[in-house]
Amino acid sequence: MASGWAHEGAVLDQIEDTITDGVLAARSRLPAGESLSHCIECGDEIPEKRRAAVVGVKTCIHCQSGRDGRVVLSGINRRGSKDSQLR
Repeated sequence: MASGWAHEGAVLDQIEDTITDGVLAARSRLPAGESLSHCIECGDEIPEKRRAAVVGVKTCIHCQSGRDGRVVLSGINRRGSKDSQLR
């Protein structure tokens, strides 16, 4: 139920856009291309099983664990932005 300047279905549009942005952000973080034989951070050899399991892997398990802990999500909070309700 939309009110004010928003059109019918505006809330659902905002939710759908937020989900779409999240999926695209997650996909952009997936490795792609050819796997490396040695880690780009520490230089240790990446095990063959890891290279076969993860396409485009560029880091060893230890370094990737550190990277995963540093993931920062940024974007527009459509549900909290009053400006987005006017669009």
